[in-house]
Amino acid sequence: MNQPITIAVDAMGGDNAPGVIIKGVLQAVRANPVKIILVGDKIKIEDTLKKLRYSGNDIEIVHTVQTIQMGESPKESVHNKPDASIVLAAKLVSDGRADALVSAGSTGAVVLSAAKYIPRIYGVRRTAIATVYPTMNEFKRNDHLAFMLDVGANVHCSAEELVQFAIMGSSYVSEVREIANPTISLLNNGEEPSKGGEKMQKAYRMLSETSGVNFIGNIEGKDVLRGVTDVIVTEGFVGNIVIKTLEGAAKTVGSLSKLAFKMKWSWKIGLLMLRKGMQALKEITDYAEYGGAPLLGFEKIVIAAHGRSNEKAISNAIALAGKCVRDDVCGQIEKRIKDFEMRAHSEYDRMTEEF
Repeated sequence: MNQPITIAVDAMGGDNAPGVIIKGVLQAVRANPVKIILVGDKIKIEDTLKKLRYSGNDIEIVHTVQTIQMGESPKESVHNKPDASIVLAAKLVSDGRADALVSAGSTGAVVLSAAKYIPRIYGVRRTAIATVYPTMNEFKRNDHLAFMLDVGANVHCSAEELVQFAIMGSSYVSEVREIANPTISLLNNGEEPSKGGEKMQKAYRMLSETSGVNFIGNIEGKDVLRGVTDVIVTEGFVGNIVIKTLEGAAKTVGSLSKLAFKMKWSWKIGLLMLRKGMQALKEITDYAEYGGAPLLGFEKIVIAAHGRSNEKAISNAIALAGKCVRDDVCGQIEKRIKDFEMRAHSEYDRMTEEF
């Protein structure tokens, strides 16, 4: 691309906005060939940039004083605050002024703002929030990370929508993680094709018959961290519980280890021996390392960063957004969804003619 990638960043979204957001933006522009449009309170942004001694021309400011707080209703806020920072950032992407969107604000507000202003890829039935996380990498693959979607954009989905999630996840992992022919698994309550009720059974059959998707079967909850697959497909309700459980487990282990370290010497020795494993568990939810969760299915890339993101997380989220734009992730998803829908319609027409 001849023109530098431009990313709209919600300066007022997140627990540590705008200071940490701006620090992360400065890290990103120093390390990546991107331009940033910061959307938020111009006075606060300029004051922070001045304190940080920024004097470049890679940052533009779009002023607004409206924000959407974490505790507010996303639906009501997006409707009642048309000039909120996340809403204006989504408009910038829709208008073509920015190539991607990054926000650490309310995930619900990010999803609804994107849905309101950024068109979905033609043929995509539902968008999905995805996340990447480290695994035990039992298969000793080059990439020890796994990818899961949906983790919160939708409560429940149809079998056809789960297949589309698989296609989107496969495209993303192929382009961004650079894994050729990534394996796809369906999160279920058993490995057998007959598990999970009618919808999950139908999704299993459809995935098995979908060309271009390397489906290897169902995966159970006990296998999520083993690293036996590249992409895990699930409904948002289930995916969100899984990710939040992992996050809670990491916090619990950290708290218990601090308590145990104050107790018996034998416990301290045991904790020291388990230190490596505990560190690995902590990394499972180290959102700073992976930047944020891509929201897939829109014509432009949207990255939802963690609300507690530090400057490293924001910088990595911007770098991730830039890579997605350079690799044309949305374009690749569009091509594969189009192929899937064309084959589905052809099969339907064939069955109708036979009937």
